[in-house]
Amino acid sequence: MSPPNNNKRPSSSSASSSTINNNNINLNINNNHTNTHLCSSPSSSSYFPSMKKPKSQNSSLDTKNGIHTSSTDDDVVVHHGASMIVDDDRKPDTVVSPSSNSRAPITAGVTANLSRKKATPPNPSTKKLVIKLVKAKPTLPPNFEEDTWATLKCAINAIFLKQPDSCDLEKLYQAVNDLCLHKMGGSLYQRIEKECEAHVSTVLYSLVGQSPDLVVFLSLVEKCWQDLCDQMLMIRGIALYLDRTYVKQNPNVKSLWDMGLQLFRKHLSLCPEVEHKTVTGLLRMIERERLGEAVDRTLLNHLLKMFTALGIYQESFEKPFLACTEEFYAGEGAKYMQHSDVPDYLKHVEIRLHEEQERCLLYLDASTRKPLISTAEKQLLERHISAILDKGFMMLMDGSRIDDLQRMYNLFSRVDALESLRQAISSYIRKAGQATVMDEEKDKDMVSCLLEFKAALDKIWEESFSKNENFGSTIKDSFEYLINLRQNRPAELIAKFLDEKLRAGNKGTSEEELEGTLDKVLVLFRFIQGKDVFEAFYKKDLAKRLLLGKSASIDAEKSMISKLKTECGSQFTNKLEGMFK
Repeated sequence: MSPPNNNKRPSSSSASSSTINNNNINLNINNNHTNTHLCSSPSSSSYFPSMKKPKSQNSSLDTKNGIHTSSTDDDVVVHHGASMIVDDDRKPDTVVSPSSNSRAPITAGVTANLSRKKATPPNPSTKKLVIKLVKAKPTLPPNFEEDTWATLKCAINAIFLKQPDSCDLEKLYQAVNDLCLHKMGGSLYQRIEKECEAHVSTVLYSLVGQSPDLVVFLSLVEKCWQDLCDQMLMIRGIALYLDRTYVKQNPNVKSLWDMGLQLFRKHLSLCPEVEHKTVTGLLRMIERERLGEAVDRTLLNHLLKMFTALGIYQESFEKPFLACTEEFYAGEGAKYMQHSDVPDYLKHVEIRLHEEQERCLLYLDASTRKPLISTAEKQLLERHISAILDKGFMMLMDGSRIDDLQRMYNLFSRVDALESLRQAISSYIRKAGQATVMDEEKDKDMVSCLLEFKAALDKIWEESFSKNENFGSTIKDSFEYLINLRQNRPAELIAKFLDEKLRAGNKGTSEEELEGTLDKVLVLFRFIQGKDVFEAFYKKDLAKRLLLGKSASIDAEKSMISKLKTECGSQFTNKLEGMFK
């Protein structure tokens, strides 16, 4: 194809048609957009002075078609007899003849096209072609599961036999990981369970017929249990991925640790001799401790924790233990009640209960505390409430044994026996006070004795009985009954007692002591029913003191009348107050 005539400028349509028909356009596809330049012969490069030389280019000359093609890293330029510039949207912009004298329009068009090329952003609608390499599905080596399990089995047997294993833990962990990833976790779990069961069965059956010494036998059981715990922890560490995947995905499957406990419990029940001998040994050790012997509490703690972990503590140990406790304290309580006085027996009971509390903290399970303490309280206290009160309560009250009475109150409160103690107090007050009130020979000292008796009871009520309101009411009721055994005599004697204290010549008594005495007598006054009898005698004695000038203190007289007014009202003291005028 010959170059076009310089004197004739081809039209845009003819140039486009010519260019498309030639099918000699080379395309350069970048990541963001595509530009195609159709230019004239090599001589037309003089029309593009602003274009830079490409970084690298390969030139080829198609002599047959007369087309010279230059390719760069960024685009493809095709030189032809006619030139057409196409922008990103592939629309023709300007077509010129290389022989045209109007270079300015051509240059301006090229420059504008280049600026659009640089400024135009990538077309977001452009689809990207993604090529993925198709890999063949990997296949497992032959006998993969059997070979991997052989390695794990060797390691598990080494753990049970306490021998070193040549394979490190990281490789063993990775082996378990590989089996689980290839959906072989169920088979692996069953194989591990089978190995563990074989070992547990062998170890427990080896304990049959061992040492007749119970302490030595218990030590062997403890060692067997501790070894199993350590071994299961090591196996769980190797097969941790199995625990976290297969076990969690199957709710009915136990963890490796729980599986080990289940196997131990199963084969322990299949060896009744071992279980029975273990329980018997534990009960014998605890009984020896109660009798004052020193025992290995750590051994007891470990074995009882084993029973708890296996879930057989209550059924296999707690029931026979509580039965033995009941039998032990039933015999001890009856024996001590016959040979000890009440204060010593109460101290012994307090010590025993404290020992059982400590036993619960040291090695017994927390769930045993309540039934154990209840059993001890029932056998040592509840069965002997009446015997304790009949044998020693009056002695403690007569001696004002504050500490022993407080111990009795605290112990009785544990077994809901305070009602019995309250009735005993009421009975004691009536019996002890009756000898004083009903004996006419003691009338002279009756008020003083009653004041001392009331003060002692108040101290016991405050310090030993924790100011129990029911006990306080019982003391008041009993005192009211006691004072009114003789209808009018106590009222007369109380009035006479006040006359002695308020009469002049009562030496050695300060105003504070006199005021305190008046308050105590007023307590007795509240209990008497014949207050009119008291008023008659008090008014008669007051008149004598005022007329004869024998009153120790007018202030004390007025203070006593003020107290009576507070208790009985102004109508009761109107006549007494008028006597001062």
